[in-house]
Amino acid sequence: MIMILGIIVVLAIIIIALGIKIVPQNQVGLLETVGKYSSTKQSGLHLCLPLVQRIRVVSLALQPLRLQGYSVITKDNADINTTVTLNFHVTDAVKYMYENTDSVESMQQLVRGHLRDIIGRMDLNEALGSTTKINKELAEAIGDLTNTYGINVDRINIDELKPSSAIQEAMDTQLKADRERVAAISKAEGDAKAIELRTKANNDALIATAQAQASATKTQADAERYRIDTVQAGLASADEKYFNNQSINAFATLAQSDSNLVVVNGKEVDSLGQSVVLGKAIGKSLANEKK
Repeated sequence: MIMILGIIVVLAIIIIALGIKIVPQNQVGLLETVGKYSSTKQSGLHLCLPLVQRIRVVSLALQPLRLQGYSVITKDNADINTTVTLNFHVTDAVKYMYENTDSVESMQQLVRGHLRDIIGRMDLNEALGSTTKINKELAEAIGDLTNTYGINVDRINIDELKPSSAIQEAMDTQLKADRERVAAISKAEGDAKAIELRTKANNDALIATAQAQASATKTQADAERYRIDTVQAGLASADEKYFNNQSINAFATLAQSDSNLVVVNGKEVDSLGQSVVLGKAIGKSLANEKK
């Protein structure tokens, strides 16, 4: 009898132990009786009937989720590989567990569908440069829809928008061509500027040379004008003695030459004999004739 009681006590302890369930902090327990939801248990220690009842624990904490890369087609038929990360938490454990066979997968499909719709209305270049806009539109699009699954998406982010390899190669080729075109334009502009500067320098040099020559010519003309004015002024004040002296000098020069031609003023013919220089010139002329 004592043995039977002992066995009953042990079984009771085992049953009680099996019926004890601890729900951790920031989680809730869903009590099921014979497979049917009965009530929600908060964090703490709870008892249930083994084999008849069980408690399914659901976390309410924020959970990260990375959506594997998948293909999205843009408005201009470009293929883009997209990677999305999001953070979500369970808002209704009952909906999360019982109203959908896989609430997380349903949420992912919802995000993918709306993302395809948003990017599908954009050209490739617009999509690649509008990740912030896409994030905002996607968050607004899914909004309260995920509440159907007992889930709330707290944050969503487009990690990567990567064109297909063929499109990437085409973009790289275009980018290279654009860079080469810009470089060629820059070089041409540089050459044109250099030519312009050289031409300007040559023109400035020609102008400076012309100005210098003009200044030199003007200076020479001014000097010649001054000389003529000075000579004319001197001649205006010269008397007969000056001209007689000039005649004597001319005759002296004539005496040193081989010429036998003498030109004199008719008024001074009577005085020719008085000029020693002229006499020497006439004598030399006669000597030359005799020869």
